[in-house]
Amino acid sequence: MSEMQKTIKGSVSLSGKGLHTGQEVTLTFHPAPINHGFMFQRVDLEGKPKITPIVNNVVETSRGTTLEENGAQIHTIEHVLASLVGLGLDNILMEFTGPEAPILDGSSIKYVEALNSVGIVEQDAEKNYYVIKERTVFRDEENNIELVAYPDDNFSIDVMVDYNSKVLGNQYASYHPSHDFEKEIAPSRTFVFFHELEYLLKHNLIKGGDLQNAIVIMENEVPQEELDRMADLFNKPHVKVKEGILNNVDLRFSNEPARHKLLDILGDLSLIGRPIKGKIVASRPGHYANTQLAKIIKENIKKEESRIAIPQYDPNATPVYDINQIKGLLPHRYPFLLIDKITQMDAKVVTGIKNVTMNENFFLGHFPNEPIMPGVLQVEAMAQIGGILALSQVEDPENFQTLFLKIDKVRFKRKVIPGDTLIFRLELLSPIRRGLVNMFGQGFVGESLAIEGELMAQVSRIK
Repeated sequence: MSEMQKTIKGSVSLSGKGLHTGQEVTLTFHPAPINHGFMFQRVDLEGKPKITPIVNNVVETSRGTTLEENGAQIHTIEHVLASLVGLGLDNILMEFTGPEAPILDGSSIKYVEALNSVGIVEQDAEKNYYVIKERTVFRDEENNIELVAYPDDNFSIDVMVDYNSKVLGNQYASYHPSHDFEKEIAPSRTFVFFHELEYLLKHNLIKGGDLQNAIVIMENEVPQEELDRMADLFNKPHVKVKEGILNNVDLRFSNEPARHKLLDILGDLSLIGRPIKGKIVASRPGHYANTQLAKIIKENIKKEESRIAIPQYDPNATPVYDINQIKGLLPHRYPFLLIDKITQMDAKVVTGIKNVTMNENFFLGHFPNEPIMPGVLQVEAMAQIGGILALSQVEDPENFQTLFLKIDKVRFKRKVIPGDTLIFRLELLSPIRRGLVNMFGQGFVGESLAIEGELMAQVSRIK
């Protein structure tokens, strides 16, 4: 049975301080139409710029997730996004009167309660899930961090947390559609170790922090005068330690820190831009690792979507560049000029063809009784077409060259033989900066994918 997109029935607002900026902010949730997705808007700034919550806009992850677009930033957005994901919402416009989401009680529960207060409504469009198709990994071996996404029919998360802490110990938390997000995950508050507090304050952070919106973990015994000194630094009342926790309330769950890390993953993975189906297993996660996994999955989505758009070749159409024009751009010559025509090109995408004939010199030895175009030459042909796009963006391309820096994730899907026409499509994975070109390329024979891979090159002036 298809799942439908959802939004809220009406608008609702919450106000509070940002955790790090300490600024008072009002956040208003508004319903949005189908396929709108999530959107932030800074209504306090001139022009009321919008910030799309996608991983490409992440600019900071040290103590929360910060986004920037159109010259505007929004900080600490993970708890807000987690509340939307946990409630199964798809289309919401969020207006902010300041630079940071209100921290409220340090969890997502206040957001959930506000959204539920106006009601949730199904919309006349199906959810656009992305289904994880293969094991996808982000690993930071130095810090013993690993996040893995596995194929699965549902969306679930398993989190293991180990801070080498005698107070926290090893903790585990899980989330599955059968769980009650509002009761089991949303109330989990953010936490911080006592020894981190002064550093964070001196670095202009946690200005809005207090014992009502964060759990402070006391790892070692600290004299009461030191506790009082820190309370004075924060302009907060003096408190005492209660079983390794610096506040006067009980933990909401015995594994509340692990559940909060799970909450952060829910919010950060929403930056993929689509709900996903797959099993996430996370060991020692954090905002940087979460957003790196989101970035890998988003790139996989982009590649899969580009596979659907097999470039069409019309031999009657006038090419963008014919072979003589190509020779004016590339320094390659026989027997290493491996493209015949550029058929389409814009600022991000280029397509071109290589006609494979029995007269190719490499067929003399590869192989005499079964001629197959070598994979390395398919990669070279693909790179030459990508080079045309890169060189088209400099004023005097005849004075530049493109040199390989990296070839990655190359896969060969079928043999390329005499009589085949290879149709290549290459797309920039990121804007060209400082001469670095990063592309994803594919080569098709008819409707069959023959080769795909990522190419990185340097555009440099010929000396």
